[in-house]
Amino acid sequence: MHSTQAIPRSHGGWRFDHSYTRLPAELFERTKPDRVCRPVMAVFNRALAMELGLAPEGLDSTCGAVLFSGNELPPGAEPIAQAYAGHQFGHFTMLGDGRAVLLGEQLDPAGRRWDVQLKGSGRTRYSRRGDGRAALGPMLREYIISEAMHGLGIPTTRSLAVVATGETVHRDEPLPGAVLVRVAASHIRVGTFEYAASLGDPKVLAALVDYTIQRHFPECASESAPGRAFLEAVCRSQATLIAKWFSVGFIHGVMNTDNMALSGETIDYGPCAFMDAYDPETVFSSIDRNGRYAFSQQPVIAHWNLARLAESVAPILHSCEEKGLEMAKEALSVYPGAFKRAWLDAMGAKIGLFEPTESDVPLVEDLLVWMLQTKADFTNSFRHLDPESGAAGSSGWRKAWAERLGRQSQSFADARGLMQRSNPAVIPRNHKVEGALQAAMESDDFSSLRELLDALESPYEDKARNLEFLTPGPPPTTPYRTFCGT
Repeated sequence: MHSTQAIPRSHGGWRFDHSYTRLPAELFERTKPDRVCRPVMAVFNRALAMELGLAPEGLDSTCGAVLFSGNELPPGAEPIAQAYAGHQFGHFTMLGDGRAVLLGEQLDPAGRRWDVQLKGSGRTRYSRRGDGRAALGPMLREYIISEAMHGLGIPTTRSLAVVATGETVHRDEPLPGAVLVRVAASHIRVGTFEYAASLGDPKVLAALVDYTIQRHFPECASESAPGRAFLEAVCRSQATLIAKWFSVGFIHGVMNTDNMALSGETIDYGPCAFMDAYDPETVFSSIDRNGRYAFSQQPVIAHWNLARLAESVAPILHSCEEKGLEMAKEALSVYPGAFKRAWLDAMGAKIGLFEPTESDVPLVEDLLVWMLQTKADFTNSFRHLDPESGAAGSSGWRKAWAERLGRQSQSFADARGLMQRSNPAVIPRNHKVEGALQAAMESDDFSSLRELLDALESPYEDKARNLEFLTPGPPPTTPYRTFCGT
């Protein structure tokens, strides 16, 4: 078992530990971020800094820009690039942190452990043909969407800062460069286990499993079969996460196995976006030409990704290969039922049901069919539902819904309160995100971005200043497309 316990000294709030580097050396490489020419703080998450135990006054400044660009390292940082593999659009590839370095694991005032990573910090041994850099637009997008997800109560990596580098990165066109400071419960991915399994060394794989259990699923350590219990726990956490995505119309866009975090957090906000008009076949990613990661496909793909995890871990579940595969399949079989239950709980709450049952599935599905047929806005349709006035759905559906609510012990007022807590008023509308990014990149104007972030902090509250963020933009003349930034 690899211990994650440490008592680091505090230097200006930084309390780094480096438990991941106590794993076998094959899983990472020590490295340093590349220097940039003119680091300038673009956006800084003061509230998150305080949660981490950092002094924000010393970071929201030139000094912070120097640290978060990688030009200097925070006290106690020991940067590494992590190795991992991944199935990208179904094809296995050896990967790794090709443009990111992990500074270390910050221990917050409550003793919780958080990875602090610089994304866009230069080349590593895993960069392959990449330049190791990131453009300002995609890093600001990740900041916006990850913080929106946090406000919505959905497990997610967080964004501490974006620093403009003063340098140009070349994609299809020259773009301003940036570094994102990403905070995560960990960066252990399904692809991390695929990489460990590919090495053919059971000791490395076993060490990674033990470490991940201790860091994220300590309750599994005392089970009679810790490895199988671990797989089951991962399946349940991913089922809950994907159900939460469904409840807010979120489309990840690139659900490769290297983008599925074992912590149960949403990770890697590349070509992601939220639906306006409900359509289960919605795809935003410019590189997803066949709809592999369409909205409706996300639960299926999550199951597929988890199967790759189960295959990777199976060899160490039992000394008998056949028995190990059987245990892995048994653990994987937990996912479909867990997702169905999590989806029903999430969607039932959106229509005011405190204890939804299997018999309520048609009620939810009929409303979604109505939304599809009428091209109704997903977010606003749910937000405007009212147990007494209806406001959405066909007349027949509203009657059936009212009858179902009437069979609950809770009042209509109670149901309305549940719905207000479950249906956001504000999401990062695509046109608002694009407008904020365009102003920041083309005019160095961050006012729209700050206004958007402010609205996203309390998405379940109706505020007068948030009115402009409540409605979708005008119908696009061409399908809305997002890009991965690499």
